[in-house]
Formats: sequence, C-alpha cells, structure tokens
Amino acid sequence: MTGALLPLTVAVPLLAAAVLAMVRGTRFPRRAMLVAVLIALLAGNASLAGVVRDGRVLAHDVGSWPGGIAISFAVDLFSALMLTATALVTLVCVAFAAATDVGRNRFFGPLVLVLYGGVCGALLTADLFNLFVFVEVMLAPSYVLISVFGRSSRIAAGRLYAVVNLLGSTVLLIGIAAVYGLAGTVNLGDLAGSGRESPAMAVAAGVVLIAFLVKAAAFPVYGWLPNTYPNTSPAVAALFSGLHTKVAVYAVYRIYAVVYDGDPRYLVVLVTIATITMAVGVLGAVGESTTGTILIFNMVSGIGYVLLGVALFGPMGITAGMFYLVHHMVVMASLLLSTGAVLVTYGSQYLEELGGVARREPLLAAAFLGAAFSLAGVPPFSGFVAKFAVIRAAVAEGQYVAAATALVVGFVALVSVLKIWHWVFWGRMPKEGAQRHRSMSLAEMPRVRPVLIVPALLLTLISLGMGPGAEPVLAMTEQAAQGLVDTATYVEEVAGQ
Repeated sequence: MTGALLPLTVAVPLLAAAVLAMVRGTRFPRRAMLVAVLIALLAGNASLAGVVRDGRVLAHDVGSWPGGIAISFAVDLFSALMLTATALVTLVCVAFAAATDVGRNRFFGPLVLVLYGGVCGALLTADLFNLFVFVEVMLAPSYVLISVFGRSSRIAAGRLYAVVNLLGSTVLLIGIAAVYGLAGTVNLGDLAGSGRESPAMAVAAGVVLIAFLVKAAAFPVYGWLPNTYPNTSPAVAALFSGLHTKVAVYAVYRIYAVVYDGDPRYLVVLVTIATITMAVGVLGAVGESTTGTILIFNMVSGIGYVLLGVALFGPMGITAGMFYLVHHMVVMASLLLSTGAVLVTYGSQYLEELGGVARREPLLAAAFLGAAFSLAGVPPFSGFVAKFAVIRAAVAEGQYVAAATALVVGFVALVSVLKIWHWVFWGRMPKEGAQRHRSMSLAEMPRVRPVLIVPALLLTLISLGMGPGAEPVLAMTEQAAQGLVDTATYVEEVAGQ
C-alpha cells in the first residue's frame, strides 16, 4: 500500500453518501449499501494498521500540489488504530440504528457517511487548516443528526451543541490564523518543535489546543456534553461518543507531540485538567437520575483518563492513554446501546420508571453489566488493564495525586453504574413506571428485540477480549506511542512531501 491511496479513505464514504442519498425505493438496498461501505472501510483501515504496524509512516499530498496548498495526508499506527476503532463503532451503531426508527430515515445513512468521512479526514490530515476543515465536515451532519432524532428536548440540545461547537471552531480558527501568522505555514511537519522553541508559537498553538479541549468536553467546559447527548437517540449518542470527543483528544495528542515536541514545561497544566476532569465527571454521574446522563458524565470522566496519558508524556503514559482511548470508545458505545435498547423498548430512561429488565432480558443485562464492570476497571475486562496502565504510568512519573484520583474515581464510577443496574436491571418494575409512557400492563410490556441486544453484546465481548488478550493491543499502542515520543519519522515524511 502506498500513501497515494490515503485520500480514498476520505473519498469513499463521501462519494458513497452522495450515491446513497439518491437511492430511493425500499430500505433494504440503502441499508445493505451503508453496511457494505462501512465493512469495507473497517477492513481497509485494519489493513492500513497492519501496514504501518512496524512504525513506518505513509504520507501523500493530494494532486502533488506544492506545500501550503495541497491537502496533506499522513498515517502512522496511532491514526490507523483510531481509524479502525471509529469504523468499528460506526458500523455497530448503524446496525443498532437500523433496528429503530432512526435507521428508517432515508437520510440517516448519507449523514453518517459524511460524518465518518470527516472523521477520517481529521485523523489523516497533516496540517492544521485541513484539520479544521475536516472537523467542520464532521460537525455539519452532526447538527442534523442530534436535532432530528431523539426526544422532544433534542431541538434545545441541538442548539446548545451547535453553539458550543461553533464557538470551539471559532477559537480553533483564531488559533490556526495565529500559527500561520507567526510561522507562515500550518503544515505539521514544518511546525515540528516550534511550540517548544518559540513562546509566541506556544501561545498560538495553545489556542488551538484550548479549542480541541472544549470539543473534547474537558474541564471546565464539559457541561454541554451531558446536556446534549442524552437528548438525542441512543444510536446517535453512542455514535457521537465514539467519534467526536475522541477526534478532539486525538488532535491534542498529535499537536502536543509534534508542535510542542512533548515540552515538559506545560504538562502540569494538562495533568491538572485531566485530573479535575476525571473527578468532576464521575461526581456528576453519582447525582443523576437517568441512564443517559449518568453514562455521559462517566464519559466526561473517561476523557480525563485519556488526557492524563498525553499529560504524562512518555512511552508509558502515551501507551496507557491510547489503550484507554480505544477501550473507552468500545465500552461507552456498549453502555449507551444497552441502555438505549431499554429506552427504545420501554420508552423511558428515568431510573424510577424502570426495573426488572434483567429477569426479562438476561443477555442485555449481561452486556450492560460487563461493560459497566469494564468502565469501572473491574478485571478481567479491558477497563482493568486501561486503568492499571494509566495509574502505573502516573506513579512512574511521580504524579501521585493524579494516580490516587484515577484509583478513587474508578470506585465511584462503579457506584454510579451499579445504580443503573440496581434500578433498571435488578429492581422490580414500578407500578407507575414505564407503563405510564406506553399505557399497558406489566404483563403486556414488550420484550427487547434481539437485534437491539446484539450490538451492545458484541462490544462488551470485545472489551472482555481486550482484557485477557490485552497484550497484542498494548504492543500496538506501545509502538504507536513511540511514534509520538519520537516524531522524527512522521515529521520527515510529512515535511518531505
């Protein structure tokens, strides 16, 4: 495989979206085409990870235009792992959506493909301006997805989502303009180390990082996440959980590694942000009374763990952060889809209106409980390996407060998700519970359809497999981390185009 094929990773979903939007008739051809494209992208991205597994970097300037004009693409093992993980989450969420009203909308598939095309572009581009462009490509269909599908409060949620992201994009554009004004380029290869050498460049790139921290829902700008995602449909919330904030965190990793060259002078700021994000996220989850808000607050807490990886900046820290990032994408999607199956079937996500699901749906309960244990860091799931790796890296770097916070937050996270288990899955269905929404007796309550259970169960099994079988994934994240600790190969390939 050569770098000249990299643009196809972006072009294929965008072209497929255009074709899919024109397909009319029954739903089956549209769904089959959507799933086929996503399977092909998953296979292609996994193959790409295999090609760059030895540490090589593939790069290509589209159309061979000169630097500064051409769209620069580059892929290393980190971006290849992200491409594979995002493709997997997108495919599973689309399978869930296909079994709900969301998937019946003829424009759902094209919107998802445009979103995923933007994600691929953001993960592959090697210059800041095109990173901004692809983030906007990613966000444009997201404004529609979050506002059209979900509860009646989705409109307000969509408005808040748009305001926060437009604000973040404005700050991002200001930062990129400042970088260009100082350096005369936004190519990451040409900007390598500039944040370490020049205080002015450090400030300009810092504005870019602030924009991505806002989009990642890091402290103190995290409140928008639990006020938006729980109000859209479960499929869209799970999809967003695996894509949007994770692309922002990826950008923080990439920019700090390349532009700042891992400068240790600013790491204390990132450690502080990561530690507080872990704590406030899980504390917010404990006080909530719906499955959606409890899980999304835990998602905020998980972002803190991932950011702690780059904040520790070293082979151990970045390896741990990358592993946590992949684990978190899988587990959060599983949790949101399992509770989403309950919401779709019983019409409520309020704890006091639900109960007894475990007796009726043992497989769904197993999927939720396994993912919940993984989120909290209980062995043998991937969460145990991820949390242990993060805490060990923090101790190794002398960040004892961050390590202790990560340990305590894991216990509190377990309490918060067991609250869902207690009320929704284990407790009895209240007489004035979800029936109020569906006007039927308890005996008449519908069963959760298997097609709604399988996506969450599959992701939980993947998390389980990443526990005892963590070694291959850890080996890949360790190799990917080497590429961020020493960016010479990446910079040489990108700047040499």
